Amino acid sequence: MPINHKTSLIIAAGALALLTACGGNGEPMAGSDGMGSTVPATTTPSAQSSPSFNDADVMFAQMMIPHHEQAVEMADMALMRASDSEVEELAAKIKSAQDPEIQTMKGWLTEWGKPVSSGGMGHDMPGIMSEEDMKKLDAAKGKAFDKLFAQMMIAHHKGAIGMARTEQANGSNPKAKELAKRIETSQQAEVAQLQKVVDRL
Repeated sequence: MPINHKTSLIIAAGALALLTACGGNGEPMAGSDGMGSTVPATTTPSAQSSPSFNDADVMFAQMMIPHHEQAVEMADMALMRASDSEVEELAAKIKSAQDPEIQTMKGWLTEWGKPVSSGGMGHDMPGIMSEEDMKKLDAAKGKAFDKLFAQMMIAHHKGAIGMARTEQANGSNPKAKELAKRIETSQQAEVAQLQKVVDRL
């Protein structure tokens, strides 16, 4: 009996050693499960990085930022010197909508590892005002300022609407396309209102 007891102890110890070894072997097995989960993890980012943004998204943000910045500059002028209350209200609305959009698009470009500027505003940018246009607006006063502001902002908005439509057609980033749609909708409504202001003045 004592021999059997000793033998059983040896067998138990051996079994324990085997279990430990299995546990050790089990870890790689768990690791292989882990590898199974790493495969999706690595595929997910790569799958996300390809459709997360494309050249059209980058171009949209890089062009719309300075485009918006000029609209905000024009709105700031109107907030200081507009004589028409509707023009002043529209200027405030434009500034409050476009300032946060500028920050959003700058954030995207940082996230995408792309420069904020694509090399400055070209004359080919739709609806952008020249330096002469901006000087003319700055020199205008009273109703002449109000009318010129409305006319210039209509042209400016139409340019932005065209850029927004291009993004919706060619972009791949859902957030950028959503912003483009919002820009198109809101600025179309503002163009209609600005045109009424021009007709009235």
